[in-house]
Amino acid sequence: MIAHEAYLIAMVLALFAGILSGIPAMLAIAGVPLVMAVIGSLTGAFDIGFLNFFPARVYGVMSNPLLMAVPLFVLMGVLLEKSRLAESMLDVLGRMLGGTARGMAISVLAFSAIIAASTGIVGATVVMLVLIALPTMREAGIPKRLSAGIICASGTLGQIIPPSILLVLLGDQIGNTYLEAQQKAGNFAPDPVSVGDLFAGALLPGLVLVGLYGLYIFIRLRPTARGTPAPVAGKPVRGAEILSSFAPPLLLILSVLGSILAGIATTTEAAGLGAIGALMLAGYRSGVSGIGRTLVLTSVAAAFALMALRLFSDSRTEAASLGILAAALAVLLVLGVIVAATRLWSSGMLQGAVGDTLRISGMVFGIVVAASMLALVFRGFGGEEMVMEAMAAVPGGTWGALALVMGVVFLLGFILEAVEIIYIVVPLLGPPVLGGDISPVWFGVLLAMNLQTSFLTPPFGFALFYFRSTAPRDITTGDIYMGVAPFVGLQLVGLGLLIAFPALATWLPKVVFGG
Repeated sequence: MIAHEAYLIAMVLALFAGILSGIPAMLAIAGVPLVMAVIGSLTGAFDIGFLNFFPARVYGVMSNPLLMAVPLFVLMGVLLEKSRLAESMLDVLGRMLGGTARGMAISVLAFSAIIAASTGIVGATVVMLVLIALPTMREAGIPKRLSAGIICASGTLGQIIPPSILLVLLGDQIGNTYLEAQQKAGNFAPDPVSVGDLFAGALLPGLVLVGLYGLYIFIRLRPTARGTPAPVAGKPVRGAEILSSFAPPLLLILSVLGSILAGIATTTEAAGLGAIGALMLAGYRSGVSGIGRTLVLTSVAAAFALMALRLFSDSRTEAASLGILAAALAVLLVLGVIVAATRLWSSGMLQGAVGDTLRISGMVFGIVVAASMLALVFRGFGGEEMVMEAMAAVPGGTWGALALVMGVVFLLGFILEAVEIIYIVVPLLGPPVLGGDISPVWFGVLLAMNLQTSFLTPPFGFALFYFRSTAPRDITTGDIYMGVAPFVGLQLVGLGLLIAFPALATWLPKVVFGG
C-alpha cells in the first residue's frame, strides 16, 4: 500500500509539473498516468490489464449524446460573436443609461449577462468587451483597474448563467459520479441528475452574482460632491433600435433555455436549436436582402411554431393534420437555414466559425479523453479507496468532505483550467460527497460557482490572459490583478450565500421538474 501511495503522490506531482511546463494539457493529463502505469507494472505495483478498459472508455465519451451538445453550444456562441450583434447591443445600452461612469459600467454588466446566456465563451466575450467597451468606459471616467475588473469578471458570467458549456460538462460528470456513488452506498434507484437540473439550479445563483457585481459597481462609482464624469455623447435611443438589438438574442436564449426547462427538448436538441437559430441570425445580419431576408425571418417564425406545436399539441389531435403542418414548417426552416448558410459561406464567416468550433471542441474532448486515462490509472493504483478513507477521516463528516473539495477546487483554480479541474476532481473526490444525502444539483452548482473563480485567479486565469493580450499597454498586469481581486471576493461571497441558502440552487429545479 505504501508503494501505491508513493506512485500516486509521484503521479500527482508529475501531472502538475507537466501542465505547468506549458505542454498541451491533454498530453500531460494522459501521458503522465500512462508512464506511471508502465513503471508501476514493471515493479508489480500496477496491473497493466487495467488499460484494456481505456478503449471502451473513449468510445463511451465519443458516443455520449449529452456531450454532443458541447460543439453545438460552441458553434452557437461563435456565430453570435462573429455576427457583431454585441456592438449594437452595448451601444444602445450605454445610451439608454446615460453614458455616465456608473451607467456605462452597469450597461457593460447587463450586456455581459445577456451575452453570457448566448455565447458562454470566455475568450470571445472578454476580447469583444475590451475592443468595444473599454474605450467608452475609460472615456466615461471609469478607472482603469475597475474597468479591467468589470470586463474580466463580466466576461466569465457565461460559466454560471445557463445554457453553459461548463454546466454541460459538470452535468455529465456529476450524473455519472452520483449514480455510481449512490449505488455503492446501497441506493440502487437514485434519482438521475440531468444537465437540465443544473441549468435550472444555476439560474438564480447566476443572477445573484450579477446582483453582487452590480451593487459593488453602484457603490464604487457613486456620485461625489464634485459631480460625475460628463456623459458620453450619443444619439437618442429609439424603440425600434432597442427591439432590433435585444429581441433576437433574448428570443434565442428563451428558445434554448425554455425548451429545456419546459421539457420539450433534451440538452442536445436545444443546443442544435441554438446553433440553427444563431446561424439564421448571423445570416440575417450579414446582409441577406430581398426574398432571402424574408425567407430567413419566415423560417425563424417556423422554428417557434414547431416548438409551440410540440409543447401544446395533444396526442388525441388528428395526427395527419399535425404531420402536414409540421412538414410545411420544417421545409420553411430548412430553406431559411440554406439561405443563411449560403450567405455566411460566401462571406467567409461560416468557415471561420466552424474552424473555431473545431478548435475549441477538440480541446475540450481531448481533455475529456485524457482524463479517462487519469481516472483509470488512479483507480488501478487504489487511489479511490485511499481518497474514501482520507475523506472519511476529515472532521465534520460529509460537510467536512464538502469543505475540503471546495478548498481543493479553489486552490487548483490558480494553476488549472476549469475543464481540467472538472475531469480530475469530480470523479476522484466527488464520490465521498455524492454518496451521502447532499443534493447533487446543489453540489454541482457549488462547483460551477467555485470553478468560475479559476478564470480570474492569477497566474493562469484565462480571462486575465485574454484581457492582457488585447488591452492597451498603459494597463499593466498589476492593474489587471488588482482590478479583478474585488470580483474574486464577490464570487466567494456568492459561494458563501449558496452554501448558507441551498434553496437558491434546489428550489427552481423542484418547481420545474418536480424533484
